[in-house]
Amino acid sequence: MAKRRLRGWNPPLENINALVASGGPRLLARSRELVVTNGYAANACEAFAANLVGDGIKPSSLIGDAGLRDEVQQLWLAWTDEADADGLTDFYGLQAMVAREMFVAGECFVRLRPRRAEDGLLVPLQLQLLQSEMLPFEKTETAANGNRIRCGIEFDAIGRRVAYHFRRRHPGDSTDQGAVIPETVRVPATDVLHVYRPIDAGQIRGLPHIAPAMVRLFLLDQYDDAELDRKKTAAMFAGFITKTAPEEPMMGEAEADLDGAAIASLEPGTMQVLLPGEDVKFSSPADVGSSYEAFQYRTLLSVAASLGLPYHLVTGDVRQANYSSLRAELVEFRCRIGQLQHGVIVHQLCRSVWLRWLETAVLSGALDADPAEVRPVQWIPPRWDWVDPLKDIQAQVLAMEAGITSRRKVVEATGYDIEEVDRENAADAARATGLGLRYRASPGETQGARATPATRAEPGDGADNDTDDGAAATGPATEQE
Repeated sequence: MAKRRLRGWNPPLENINALVASGGPRLLARSRELVVTNGYAANACEAFAANLVGDGIKPSSLIGDAGLRDEVQQLWLAWTDEADADGLTDFYGLQAMVAREMFVAGECFVRLRPRRAEDGLLVPLQLQLLQSEMLPFEKTETAANGNRIRCGIEFDAIGRRVAYHFRRRHPGDSTDQGAVIPETVRVPATDVLHVYRPIDAGQIRGLPHIAPAMVRLFLLDQYDDAELDRKKTAAMFAGFITKTAPEEPMMGEAEADLDGAAIASLEPGTMQVLLPGEDVKFSSPADVGSSYEAFQYRTLLSVAASLGLPYHLVTGDVRQANYSSLRAELVEFRCRIGQLQHGVIVHQLCRSVWLRWLETAVLSGALDADPAEVRPVQWIPPRWDWVDPLKDIQAQVLAMEAGITSRRKVVEATGYDIEEVDRENAADAARATGLGLRYRASPGETQGARATPATRAEPGDGADNDTDDGAAATGPATEQE
């Protein structure tokens, strides 16, 4: 490591907080521009958010009292429509916005905003999203109370976060012009959720998820644009005419325009006899070559690896994919996404919002319960859609029959609450029975190859254990005696 070949490699020993503090604003500006202007970056951002939260990471209360549990779940579901302080989406839409901000900026701030009773909300609590630029990177100083402020975050003597010093206006929003006010405002840490993926120990601000791929995306976009412009310019020249006497008119030459320029045109099927000294050479622009596709593929493959996303999710190109390769990369990708779901979104966002929501609901009288009693909950991420769902469902059924897993875990893996599914199945079965209906896939019956419909003939009816294909099954098939 100290010999000739690596003697010049002497990277500075800097902490990630120092790197983010010095280069954070520039990194953030470049990241936002890429996601807006670069198609691959925009597609990767949407794929990241869609796989991280999908249609929402939803709570499943673990309260033992079924009645109280239903009351809590119904109140929560109704409140999710009122959760956004801007009124643009619901709680699960806010999760998607947080996921996009994590991709672009590496972090997102969620401010818990208590509301008045006269605001007419079911639970007087709303959530306000704040972008990373609202917390100045350069605000590193000592507060009047003796606490340390690092990159806009105030810490007490033992390193706990006690406040955030947010800007009152976004520094890049030229439309927000108002009265002169103090630049920042101190917001207690109890009212702010800082959602980011910590990469290193002691990291206090987030790093854009797109950061490792930014350079290649920017340079590749410039190369593609230059190549497209070169081809466009070359295609504009049909041919070149060489004359020994410039004063002689060219074939097909029109009169000069106001600028003194004349254009010679060719029509299909034209036969032209050249005068002595005239020569025509047609344009033959150089092609991009056979290496263009390979270069693009390798570069985009490197971009996908830098982003931690499958190649086909970044580019939409599945020409070189097959069932095995798609499944292999999806399994690895979903392991990474599972880490972010449970370690970041659930732990930093969902869990904290649930606790504050319960406390606010009880204090406002919307929920009559002990907050500690209704606190137990598990969060169910969205279901995964596989390449071949039939094989996966069959594998799940075999795992349940062998006792390897439970039906609850299988149902929750689909993104649904098992108790809600059971209630719907029971309601469907009761309604079908009341109407005299009978389906091949009735809830509660064993399905598949082991449930072949069969009916046994009644004694004395002239039939000998024949089965009617059109008859409904009254039970599982039996072997012939």
